[in-house]
Amino acid sequence: MGHPSNNSNNNSSASADGVVNSPRFKGPMTRRAHSFKRDGGGGNGTSGGSNSGGLLGTHYEIDLQINTPRSDNGTAQSPRSHLPHHPGPRERGVVKSFLRKPTIGSAVVDLGLSGLRERKRLLGQWMFFSFCGFCLFMGVFKICVYGWFGSTIERLQSVQGLSNQVIPHLHQVDQSSHNHRNGEGGNEIERTLMMVASGVDREHTAVGDTMAEHSGIWSKPKSDNFSQCIDQPRSRKKLTVDTNGYILINANGGLNQMRFGICDMVAIAKAIKATLVLPALDHSSYWADNSGFKDLFDWRHFIDSLKDDVHIVETLPASHAEIEPFSKTPISWSMVSYYKTEVRPLLKKHKVLYFTHADSRLANNDISDAIQKLRCRVNYQALRYAPPIEELGNTLVSRMRQNGSPYLALHLRYEKDMLAFTGCSHSLSAKEDEELRQMRYEVSHWKEKEINATERRLLGGCPLTPRETSLLLKGLGFPPDTRIYLVAGEAYGNGSMQHLKEDFRNIFSHSTLSSVEEIAPFTNHQNMLAGIDYVVALQSTVFLYTYDGNMAKAVQGHRRFENFRKTINPDRMNFVKLVDQLDEGKISWKKFSSKVKKLHSDRIGGPYMREPGEFPKLEESFYANPLPGCICEASGKR
Repeated sequence: MGHPSNNSNNNSSASADGVVNSPRFKGPMTRRAHSFKRDGGGGNGTSGGSNSGGLLGTHYEIDLQINTPRSDNGTAQSPRSHLPHHPGPRERGVVKSFLRKPTIGSAVVDLGLSGLRERKRLLGQWMFFSFCGFCLFMGVFKICVYGWFGSTIERLQSVQGLSNQVIPHLHQVDQSSHNHRNGEGGNEIERTLMMVASGVDREHTAVGDTMAEHSGIWSKPKSDNFSQCIDQPRSRKKLTVDTNGYILINANGGLNQMRFGICDMVAIAKAIKATLVLPALDHSSYWADNSGFKDLFDWRHFIDSLKDDVHIVETLPASHAEIEPFSKTPISWSMVSYYKTEVRPLLKKHKVLYFTHADSRLANNDISDAIQKLRCRVNYQALRYAPPIEELGNTLVSRMRQNGSPYLALHLRYEKDMLAFTGCSHSLSAKEDEELRQMRYEVSHWKEKEINATERRLLGGCPLTPRETSLLLKGLGFPPDTRIYLVAGEAYGNGSMQHLKEDFRNIFSHSTLSSVEEIAPFTNHQNMLAGIDYVVALQSTVFLYTYDGNMAKAVQGHRRFENFRKTINPDRMNFVKLVDQLDEGKISWKKFSSKVKKLHSDRIGGPYMREPGEFPKLEESFYANPLPGCICEASGKR
C-alpha cells in the first residue's frame, strides 16, 4: 500500500498561486479578478490626469489570470486604487456640460464604448461556455475510463468470492529470527517474506491491463444445480449403547491414504455395529513420520462429531485390555455385505479385531447412500486437522491472497520416491535414472521393477516434469506474475526447477512463505507439513495436479464437495505429445497454446457422475469424486 501524499502542502502552494484544485482538472484556471476602477489618465486618482476629455470617469473591469507574473509582481493596481474615486469640481462641471449638451463626438464615443462592451460580453460568454464544455467532456471521459478499467480491477479483487485479506502481522515478524537463517535456504525465506509483504503492490499496478485478458483462467466451472447432501435422515435409528466388539486399525501410507482408510473404517464399524478405537497411524512409510492421530487431527472433534453415527473411544476399555486381538486383513474394495457376513462373526467371537490395512477396504460404487454419506461426513467434517496445523495453513492462505489476489496451488508430484515408483526419468541424467532404478529395487513391496520410461510417458503414466508443467500453465494462459503455491516435496533432478522458476516468478511454499519460528514445530513431521499444504490447496482459486496420486484425489474430491472449485486435471498422454511436437518445431506456439486450451476445456473439475470400471482398481475413486453419494442435483436431492 502506498503512503498518502502531502496534499496539504500542495494545496497551500496552489492557493498562493491561485490554482484551482479540482479532482477533474489539474492546472491553472482563469478567475475573474477583483474589479477596480481607473481613469483614462494613468489611474493616479488626481486631477492632473484629465486630458482624456470625454473619457474622464469611465470605469473598466479587467480580467487577470490569478497566477500570472503580473498578478504576482505587484504591478497591478496598488491598494490605494481600490478606494472609491471622488471627482473634483472641474470634473463635475465637465460631466454636467456633457449631460446638458450631448455632442456628436460624445455620441460616437458612446457608441464605440457600447460596441466594445458588447464584444467583451460575447467574448466572456464564449469563454464561459467553452470552459463548461471542457469540464463536461472531462467528466464523461472519466466515467468512461472508470467503466472500462475500474470494473476490471474490481473483478480481480472479487475473483471466486475471495475477500480482501491482509497480513499486517507479517510486517512484524521478529527480526531476531533472521539471525537463525543460514545458507541459501535462509536467504530465500527472507526474500519471500519481503516479496509477500511488498511485492503484490507492484504487481497490481499493471492489473488493469492484464486482468481482462486472463480473467477466464480463474473462473470456476458451472455447478449451480448441485449441492451437498450428507445430512442424516430424520427417520434414522438412534445409536444404541450395544456393541459387537472393538476394532483396532493401523492406517497405512501417507497422510491422504490414511484419511481414506479412516473414513472406510468408520463406515465399516457402523455396518457391523462395532466400536472403533482411535486409529493408529503408519510410521514405516517412506516419510517415516512418527506423528500420531492426536498430532495430526483434532481428535476430540472427531469423536464428538460422529457420536450419533458410531461409537469411538480413545483406548480399549480395561475389560478388553487383556484380550489378544485377532488380526485380519480385509479384502480390498469389498462390499458392505462382505463385512456383515464374514467379518462381523469374527468380531462377535474374538471381541477385538486388528485390521492390518485400512486403505481401499470399501468399494467405490454400489454402496448404500447411508454408508456413502457417512464416509463424506467423516472426510469433510470429522477429520479436521489439529489447531496448530489449521492455524498455520490459514495464515499461509491469507498471505497467498494478499490484496485479494487469486492464487494457484500446484501439486508438482516430482519427488524422488514417485519417480522411482513410476519408473519415469524423462529429462533426467543417466546417473539420476540409475539412482531411481536402484531405489525401485530396494523397496520390496513395489512389484514393478523393469519399466520403459519413454513408453510410460507417452501413455500418460508419468508425472509432468517442471518444464512440462510450465508449458502447460503458459499454454492455458496463466501470466508470468501468477501467484503459485507448491504443494509438494523437493523436486528431484539437478536444475529440474529452472524453467518453472524462470517462467513464473511468484512461487511460494510452506518453507518460504513462513518464518523459521512458524514452521519449526512441523519441520520433522512430513504428515503435518502435508496437512498444512492440504489446507492451502483446498482454499486456492485454482488447483492443478501433475499426477493422480492420493493427495490429488483427496484435494480434488474435497474441492468438488466445496461447490466445485476449479481443479485442472491434465490430459498427460495427449499433452506430452503436443510438447514433443513443439520441441521438434512441428507446431507453432500459437497453435500449441490453442490445442492445450481446447484439450483441457472440460477438465476443470466440473460436475459429472463418477465413472465405474471393469475392476475396482480401475474405477474412479469415490474420494476423488463423491458424485453420486454426497453431492446431489437440485431436482433429485434426497
